[in-house]
Amino acid sequence: MGFRDAKIEKDSIYQIEPNLVNKLIKVNEGKQYYFRHITFIGNTKYSNAELSRILGIKKGEIYSQNKLDSRLFMNQAGFDVSSLYMDDGYLFFNLNPVEVNVENDSIDLEIRIYEGKQATINRVIVTGNDKTSDHVILRQLRTVPGDKFSRANIQRSIRELSQLNYFDPEKLGVNPIPNPQSGTVDIEYKVVE
Repeated sequence: MGFRDAKIEKDSIYQIEPNLVNKLIKVNEGKQYYFRHITFIGNTKYSNAELSRILGIKKGEIYSQNKLDSRLFMNQAGFDVSSLYMDDGYLFFNLNPVEVNVENDSIDLEIRIYEGKQATINRVIVTGNDKTSDHVILRQLRTVPGDKFSRANIQRSIRELSQLNYFDPEKLGVNPIPNPQSGTVDIEYKVVE
């Protein structure tokens, strides 16, 4: 809710009956903060306008670290700045939001981006399958050697493996093994039959 300076100033517990206690907490909310200017630095693949649209935070909105994080990294709906890059092969992509100015009740952010090179899939490895043949598993996967890395394709592959009903869906896992020097990644799928 934008109260980033909020703190508990004191708390106390006192007994009101033999089996009941009250807890008194004194909170100082501080002032409420708002987003002001958000700029992107280091982006060449996507324009500032495209990234701002994906971020979806407007000037004057109440400051929320949770909202900022979900729009930058790993939004459950898959609609965030990181997925935009990672679904287009930018496995080595990195971003860092930095508060560059806090003035009165407004916060200016600079989102520093390192795009890196696009990564291609080198090998796809399956471990943990004793009964099920590799080719049965591999034909369900959306990640193929030679293709660009895509986080969305990995998530879809996991969903499709769980729908086979051959594996414990709660124990399905994926382990990307990046090789930044060659610009490739091996993808290991871990299954439990």
